[in-house]
Amino acid sequence: MTLLRNILLAVTAATAIAVAPCAQAQLTATGAFTKAPRQVFPMLDNNARLDMVDYFNSGMTTPSTNALKGKSRITALAPLSMTISMTEASDYQLSLLPAGSDTIIAVITTVATPAPDSKMALYSKDWTANVTAKTFNKPLLRDWLTADGRKNSDDVESLVPFLLISYSYDPGTATLTLTNNTGSFLSEEIYETVRPYLFSSLSYRWDGKKFAPVK
Repeated sequence: MTLLRNILLAVTAATAIAVAPCAQAQLTATGAFTKAPRQVFPMLDNNARLDMVDYFNSGMTTPSTNALKGKSRITALAPLSMTISMTEASDYQLSLLPAGSDTIIAVITTVATPAPDSKMALYSKDWTANVTAKTFNKPLLRDWLTADGRKNSDDVESLVPFLLISYSYDPGTATLTLTNNTGSFLSEEIYETVRPYLFSSLSYRWDGKKFAPVK
């Protein structure tokens, strides 16, 4: 019995040692980027992504060729966040958001239209679920209106056909900033009319479950 017990203890200890690194492994921005489904980064296959990580970690600015035969590169990389220059006219920001014992992955895509315009999607840490609807309420035009803007909402809606908004997330403060770039495509005369009616930016803070507006 003593011999059998010792064998069982040895097997248990060996199993624990083998499992421990996996249990302690933490998701990083690099890991999320390289394991993301192709539809999240449709212009980059897995080999291109791995090359981009290697180039950045080696201190090189060498770009990788994307699916459109353009050049893509990582421009900033930290354990919880990274930015990617996907094309000359588009950038991505990937950030890991702590959610208790879980992690949410936020992906911001910004395209240079007449002015930078962004969209954001949020995913489970294994990329199997899009949880955007549960974690972020995209502001509507009325959310951008100042007190005077609400009094003149009909005028604003008639003069501003759409908003161009860029997103940026700061992992250090867990703050998402939305910047209003609408003035970049409106005529100077129209913009001067509506400028007092629109906020220049809106802020949200990640509270571990969702992005809550900063009042």
